[in-house]
Amino acid sequence: MAADFLRSFSIRFSRGREMAEQRKAFSLVELIIIVLFVGILTAVAVPRLNFAIISKNKADTTARKLVTDLRRARALAISDAADNDDGFQLETVGGSPYASYEINNRDTGATVDSHTFDSGVTVTCTGSNKFRFAPLGNLDGGSGTHIAVSGGGKTFTITITSATGMIKCTEN
Repeated sequence: MAADFLRSFSIRFSRGREMAEQRKAFSLVELIIIVLFVGILTAVAVPRLNFAIISKNKADTTARKLVTDLRRARALAISDAADNDDGFQLETVGGSPYASYEINNRDTGATVDSHTFDSGVTVTCTGSNKFRFAPLGNLDGGSGTHIAVSGGGKTFTITITSATGMIKCTEN
């Protein structure tokens, strides 16, 4: 009796395996149904997405990029101090709110790099829109010391210490 059960089980198992081996692809009808299902889910989900989160991340990303490039301008001024007595500067371009910025070699006037701010992000400067780093890494006189970056309900304040050139970013 046990032998009959094992024989019938092995026959059923081998038939199931044969059927699975024969079917190697999806039918066209199955694919169309899946595409329609995904399309309906997308049509329902997209209007419910919160795009304010993306704007908040844009402000954060812009502030971090600006801090990185301010530190880069300072590092360039320090590393090129033997050949460049004037240093480097980061200058925001356009009227307030600013649309972009450039890193410039103050000795040669050459533009080292430039960046355009994302739409939906507002960048303003308190005082001067030029941040001039001397060969020792400190800010030259007349340089700005504060930058405000805002977007999507978030505001970041970038502060540069004049005496040392230290750059700090805080979320308000």
